[in-house]
Amino acid sequence: MKKQKRITITDIAKIAGVSKTTASLVLNGRGKEMRVSDDTIARITAIAEQYQYQPNIHARSLRDNRSYALGLVIPDITNYGFASVAYELEILCREAGIQLLISCTDENAAQETLAIEHLLSRQIDGLIVASCLQSDFEYQRLSKQIPVVLFDRYFEGTTLPFVVTDSITATQQLIAKIASTKGIDEFYFLGGQSTLSPTKDRLLGFTQGLSQAQINLKSEWIIHGHYHPSSGYEMFGSLCASLGRPPKFVFTSACGLLDGVLRYLSQNKIMQNEVYLAGFDDHYLYDSLSIPIDTVAQNNPELASHCFRLVMGLINQTNLETHQIFIPAKIHQRHE
Repeated sequence: MKKQKRITITDIAKIAGVSKTTASLVLNGRGKEMRVSDDTIARITAIAEQYQYQPNIHARSLRDNRSYALGLVIPDITNYGFASVAYELEILCREAGIQLLISCTDENAAQETLAIEHLLSRQIDGLIVASCLQSDFEYQRLSKQIPVVLFDRYFEGTTLPFVVTDSITATQQLIAKIASTKGIDEFYFLGGQSTLSPTKDRLLGFTQGLSQAQINLKSEWIIHGHYHPSSGYEMFGSLCASLGRPPKFVFTSACGLLDGVLRYLSQNKIMQNEVYLAGFDDHYLYDSLSIPIDTVAQNNPELASHCFRLVMGLINQTNLETHQIFIPAKIHQRHE
């Protein structure tokens, strides 16, 4: 089937019996401003709707020297937290007439570099990134070309803008509350990569919570892997094997790790009263599980909103009152 030719402003102007300039002003929303008559505006608009006219984004980009596209780089789109923030960001971008381009790195530094290169080739206006790199050197360099906002993770001492959850405070409060009301002689921390800021902050909150409950932390309680469900499964399985039983209290530092723990519990038919589960990140499905899980819930809409506000502020070259933001988290306790 022969493809129908896409209608242009020139075509609409010809059909409406007006100049191309007049048609362009009306279709760009400037008809009233430039004193085009109401009848002419109505005629041009009706023709555009009849022929399903779509503005040429490339022409708009050339005119404004912008692509009207943002890049979002995250480790894993299947992770509920990242997926939720991506969803909220996409809504904000859509409402602003901006395309959100999403790339995943799988926590791989080489893949992250490649993802950034691909996004830059699309001439994105700004970048929001949850990085797995060990320093901000590359992003400091990149920020001289386009606005860069760090999300979920930050580098110690960085001057780059970032938006992250205040992991320390809420984790400390949750762990202290659990530890002070239970007879605890062990409490295990299953974390991701030890070099990443979320792991560091959540571990600090964990240790401060135990200290607040006057429980002496043992080094063997701290176990690190990576932020994949498979790592949660392996760490928990290895812990069960070394103890000869399930651990009594466990805190996972991300929902992906908790997913792996739950899969191990299910596959090995471990009863829910044998282990007390708590974790960082919440999921609405946790309310439907037979096993109670206490969680630290991030405010994903707020994370997305602040990321969008910062990157758009940088694009529009407006002064930012605050460019490094910690969003409070909430505790969701399900144990009775």
